[in-house]
Amino acid sequence: MEPQNPIIPSNTNEVGGGYIVKNLFRGLVDFDEKSKLRLVAAESIDTADNQTFKVKLKPGWKFHNGEDQTAASFVDAWNWAANAKNKQLNASWFEPIKGYDEVHPAEGDPKAEKMEGLKVTSDLEFTIELKKPVSTFKEQLFYDVFSPLPKAFYKDTKAFGEHPIGNGPYQQDGDWQHKVEFKTKKFADYKGDDKPKNGGVVFKFYNKDDAAYNDLVSDKLDIMYQVPNSMAGQYQNDLGKRAISQMFGGNTNISFPLYEAEWNKPEKVKVRQGLSMAIDRETIAKTALKGSKDAADGYTPKVVEGYQGGACGEFCKFDPAKAKELIKAGGGVPGNKVTLTYNADGANKEWADAVCNDIRQNGGVECVTDPKPTFQQARADITERRMKSAFRMAWVQDFPNIQNFISAQYRTKAGANDMEFSDKAIDELMDKADASKTIEESNKLYAEAEKKIIQEHMPSIPLFFDHTLAGYSKKVQNVKFDSFRQAIWTDVEVKK
Repeated sequence: MEPQNPIIPSNTNEVGGGYIVKNLFRGLVDFDEKSKLRLVAAESIDTADNQTFKVKLKPGWKFHNGEDQTAASFVDAWNWAANAKNKQLNASWFEPIKGYDEVHPAEGDPKAEKMEGLKVTSDLEFTIELKKPVSTFKEQLFYDVFSPLPKAFYKDTKAFGEHPIGNGPYQQDGDWQHKVEFKTKKFADYKGDDKPKNGGVVFKFYNKDDAAYNDLVSDKLDIMYQVPNSMAGQYQNDLGKRAISQMFGGNTNISFPLYEAEWNKPEKVKVRQGLSMAIDRETIAKTALKGSKDAADGYTPKVVEGYQGGACGEFCKFDPAKAKELIKAGGGVPGNKVTLTYNADGANKEWADAVCNDIRQNGGVECVTDPKPTFQQARADITERRMKSAFRMAWVQDFPNIQNFISAQYRTKAGANDMEFSDKAIDELMDKADASKTIEESNKLYAEAEKKIIQEHMPSIPLFFDHTLAGYSKKVQNVKFDSFRQAIWTDVEVKK
């Protein structure tokens, strides 16, 4: 899919852009195939209290333009991204750092240009001081927003977004051909351990995933990370051993615009819960989706650290009688109709049609789908708060922990909180989880928050836990996928 925005790590929070960012940039840490944290650009990240971290960088790393990567490359990038005047989608990721509130106040202009909690102590060392301990902060540093940026970025940020300069294994090759492709090539001076075994990756953008699939089976496209749902029952026959099916840390939900007064009325919680109970997830997963997804019982997928079954309780169980009862008790659906918006250039039509059909038949509510031609168009309407009814919301983990599925989407003013859900008590519970001394304790509290969000508010309806249904052509080999649904691009080999 064509990325929603120019390629700037702090302003990319969707899959299309994320795939490119992940190849052009490398941060302090990442996760291996088994989701185990490991150091990348960092030589060490030390902390005794989960509040103050001392970072030491590996020497010799460079950006694609030859500039040396230094401690300032990280600190300056983070300060710029956090600053409210720069309006970055992922700015809220810096909220735990001391001084964030001065560079990103809730209202008005910034009162400072730099966060007090970031200090460069040498060319290759800097410290991070948080407002309070955060048990998963080292894991959070994996997310793209914590990428470093070269000095060239600040000279012309708009031009940089079209011609990004990273420090990763691949660099841009030529101009970005919008709606066609984004081409990369191997970066010869890359210092990471995962040096590419191929010459580069070309990211192709399709308006229809069926067209991409046709190119895959005819060896015109080498890797497809998600085959169309319509091919879920056929792709293994078409591709044989070149078909891949495995669970990953991703989900599919439908969300509601709580910034619309009608949807934010307290009694509409019952309506959303009723709509949820009208949906027969198990049957849709087995029939319309042919096993490409599992029925969800919460927001956090089963393969993610911190998952605890049954977060949704009875509200994710198919019960048409209770569904109608709840919808009626909540005063019915605003406007007497649900409109479900999704992007038609992804594998969404089958489940969206099936969900709407269930809402009509089992909930007694009119439901229509509103397919937007491209992911970009759908995301623009969502991020600019133009939604009036239900919309697709999918999430692929930024790091493999329950915290990422709850805090990033349901904390007040979180960057991916497209519903504008807000609840002070749940924010405080998440704060308590972040301050836990161990990840195990944090996971337990986040599971409690997840349960409260769904069973007391249900700003979005959990639908499915997603699978990677991928395939590759006869021209490549050694194709593997991680729990982020990312091919391990640097390991892919082109057959000779």
